[in-house]
Amino acid sequence: MDENEIGTIIVDCAIALHRDLGPGLLETVYEVTLARALERRDLHVDRQVRVPIEYQGVIFEEGFRADLVVEGKVIVELKSVERVTPVHKKQLLTYLSLSGLRLGYLLNFGEALMKDGITRTINGYLDPFPPNP
Repeated sequence: MDENEIGTIIVDCAIALHRDLGPGLLETVYEVTLARALERRDLHVDRQVRVPIEYQGVIFEEGFRADLVVEGKVIVELKSVERVTPVHKKQLLTYLSLSGLRLGYLLNFGEALMKDGITRTINGYLDPFPPNP
């Protein structure tokens, strides 16, 4: 399964979750319930994944923690805020860059409509139609 297929499932699950639970709960509630919804769709989900960073030749194990990493390919950052700010979007792009992953989603469950709380971020070129080997 490629990143785009995984992303479609992530968005579907996030919309259903927001519809069922509504906005305004703690991020941890959305994290555990979204992880469970994705697992029910047969996706492997890791929560609070430590991603080390290297700076000046030294590796720091506590670079950052990704809320969710799905199938080892897609980072999902969760928010439950009134509105997403540019720093939230930059944070996700930095996470993608440091992890070497290419696709991430910033999901803000604080929005009245989930479709308004979805930001898809690409680190580099992500071909929706990869060539056949």
